[in-house]
Formats: sequence, C-alpha cells, structure tokens
Amino acid sequence: MAGGADAGAGAGAEVPELVGVPLLGSLFDLKSDSLGTYLRAQHRHGDVVRVTAGPPGMRAELYCVFSPEGAQQVLASDSANFRKDNAFYQEVRDSFGNGLLTSQDEDYLRQRRLVQPLFTRRRVDGYAGAVAAETASVITAWDEALDGVVDVSDEMMHLALRAVARILFGTDVEATADVVARCFPVITDYVLRRGYSPANIPRHWPTPGNRRAAAAMDELYGVCDKIIAERRGGAGAAGADTVGQDGGGDDLLTLLAAARSSDDKEFDASELRDQVLIFLLAGHETTATSLCFALHLLARHPEEQSRAREEISRVLGDRTPEAADLDRLPYLTRVLKEAMRLYPAAPVIGRKAVVDTRIGEHTVPAGADVIVAPWVTHRHPEHWPDPERFDPERFTPEAEAARPRYAWFPFGGGPRACIGQHFSMLESVVALAMILRAYEFEAVDTEVPVGAGITLRTDGPARCRVRRVDA
Repeated sequence: MAGGADAGAGAGAEVPELVGVPLLGSLFDLKSDSLGTYLRAQHRHGDVVRVTAGPPGMRAELYCVFSPEGAQQVLASDSANFRKDNAFYQEVRDSFGNGLLTSQDEDYLRQRRLVQPLFTRRRVDGYAGAVAAETASVITAWDEALDGVVDVSDEMMHLALRAVARILFGTDVEATADVVARCFPVITDYVLRRGYSPANIPRHWPTPGNRRAAAAMDELYGVCDKIIAERRGGAGAAGADTVGQDGGGDDLLTLLAAARSSDDKEFDASELRDQVLIFLLAGHETTATSLCFALHLLARHPEEQSRAREEISRVLGDRTPEAADLDRLPYLTRVLKEAMRLYPAAPVIGRKAVVDTRIGEHTVPAGADVIVAPWVTHRHPEHWPDPERFDPERFTPEAEAARPRYAWFPFGGGPRACIGQHFSMLESVVALAMILRAYEFEAVDTEVPVGAGITLRTDGPARCRVRRVDA
C-alpha cells in the first residue's frame, strides 16, 4: 500500500464518522465501553473512521485505523508521520518518566542503543530460572492456602510483578514489589483520568486527587532512587543476586547502571529511574493480562486445556521448564498467542499525525489524533473467521504465514515495537507450563468484563475453580 506525506496530496474519500448524540458525539460510549465503540465503528463504517467526543470547543476527534495494512503504515512503513505527541502519552511521561515507552527522537534512539544489548535473546533466556522460581512460589502458596477458587486476574498480576521485580532488582525484590503493588494503581488511574479528560487542572494544585498521586509517585520514586544509589555506589554489586543463567548475570538494574553507549555515555540517575519505572509498568501488567486470559480461556475450554497439559507432561515430565522449551511447546505457545489475539494487553495504540497521510482511500490530516486498535484488528472479519471463538489452531505456522503481518500485533510494531516481547513470551510460556502441570482449571466467572486502561484491565473477577492434577 502506498503511504507517506506525498500520498496525502489528494483529498481522498471523506472519512466516515461514527454518529453519536447531538453536541457530545460518542463521549458517553467511549467512557462506558471504548473497545466496543471502536468495534462498532469498524463494523458500520470500515477501516478508517472518525470518532468525535465532547462538547463544541472541547471536542476530541479520533481517526481510527483498523486494517492490518493501515496499522502497518502508522506503526512501521510511515511511522515518521505519526508521533507520540498526544495528551495521553504526555500524562504517562509526566508520571512514569521519559523512558523507552514515551521518549522520542534522539532521546529514544540513545536509550534504545543503551538498552538493546540487555534484551538479546541469550540474555533474556537467562531469566527463565527467575520466572520459574516465582511461579513455584505461587504454586506453593496455592497448595498451602487453597479454598478451591482463585481469581487468576489478581494472582497473575502478583506473579508477573514479582517476576519482573526480581529480574530488575534481584535481592531487593521484597523492598520494591509491595511498593509497586500499592502505588501503581493510584498512579495509573490518575494518568487515565487526566489523559482522557478534555481539560485538566495543574498537577501542583493541592486537590485530593493530585495529592494522592503525588504521594504515590514520591514513594515509588523514593524506593527506586534508593536502590539505584546503592548500585551506583557499589553496594549493589554485592547485594544483587544472580537471577539469570547462561549469560543472564546480575539483575537488570545493575546491568542498566553499567550500560555504556559507543561514545561512552551512560544513563544518569533520573534517566535510570525512568527506565526502571517503564519496565515495571510495561513488564508486569502486560504479561499478567496474557497469563490471566490464557488460563481463563483454557478453564472455559477443557479439551484445549487437556491438550496443552498433555504436551507439557510429554515435553517436561517433572523437570523445571527452561528457555529452550519455548520451541518444544508449540501448542501451548499457540494457546498463548490466541489469548493475546482475543485480549491484547495493549488494546489501543495512539499517535499524532504530523503530516497528511493517505491510508487506503482516505487521508488522515496533519494534527489528527490517530489510533490503531489491536482489539479491533485482531477481530477483523476478513482475517479472523468467527473472530470471538477461541481457537489456538489459528496460529499454526501455515495459518500465520497466510495472514497479513499486522493482522496480529500485540507487541506493537515498527521501530517502536516492544523491546521486551521475547521476555513476555518466555515468562508466559514458562509460567503457564508450570501452573497447568500442577492444576486443572474450571471457570467460575464465564465472562470477564474488560476495559482499556494504560493496558487492558479486567473490570471484574476472573475466578476459576482449581484442583491439583495429582490429587
């Protein structure tokens, strides 16, 4: 597909608009069910749709791009035309720092060069042991205090946070995991309220909401700064445990603190904290979502659950899974990918258009707020027959090769694709293999309401009845 600024020279067909209510447009629909609203927009009007929200003078206008080819343009082939300059990213930046998720231009390129060597496949594979250890702790806790029902949303959030905190901080995991668990929800809710509001009061005004968020940020920043200072002062080298193997080495914070670019530049203390906060944000909520829904979908589909467990038993026996087992567990990997199709952790990705860009028959104008939506594209009827049905066989090598590259993009794409996607897959497969080997799952809550936060989040419990496989 042709794209770029030159392709926008013609006006193209008028972009259809999703009709809302007079004066306020789709404001209430977006507030109550933004993901459902985007799906309706695609079903009614196609792959490029305008959605407006808010009263005149404060109205937001979104250009929604739903086709795989359009998503590829926005994120990859024409990515220079679309920047992270919208209000939402600014709120994330103001709360969680200018790390890899939010930085741009030279800041981003410099950070990526410094961080990339720490996310090679060999380095990441070394963290499988840390993931396995935290998963074993969850299984032990269930064995000791099990009442027969668990909320896999809460439990997988706990597991993913502990795993990423252990990999980041080593022996300081206990000092950080509780603070993150307490402070992150306060800060993320604050970001969401401000990011989607047509107007905000200044952050420094002493309102209750501002004060709660400031207190949470102070506590979170404080514990990170303390550990960073210890690492930089040399105490971390002795205090950090070896969380990896075969090249995994010291905890990730120690490695970040020692990282140097080709011109011998390093992160200063505030930049280092920004990277840590972004890794905590992106590294635990996204993986927790994938684990939660993989388990819950299997709990609702016993035949697929049995097939996954048979593969795990045949491949692993009683041994602890390791990184090399990702290639030995193809069906479990397909289960995970199908869960990520139906419940992508980043259901909506925003950008700001900086030049007119032709997408299909339509032109997205410079200055427009643009979204691509894995939630919608992953359900596109041209590429996913019976899209709401859970079917891991959609991800056989042959089926994947037959679809457009961006029909499935849970990790984004292009030059800003998630740097941690291999770690997320590794963590998820290792954890799922251990949990499914230990327990059978039956869904108590057959439907789990979800909403779009910074990441996809459950808006209700995802309870499952669990039984020890060897009981």
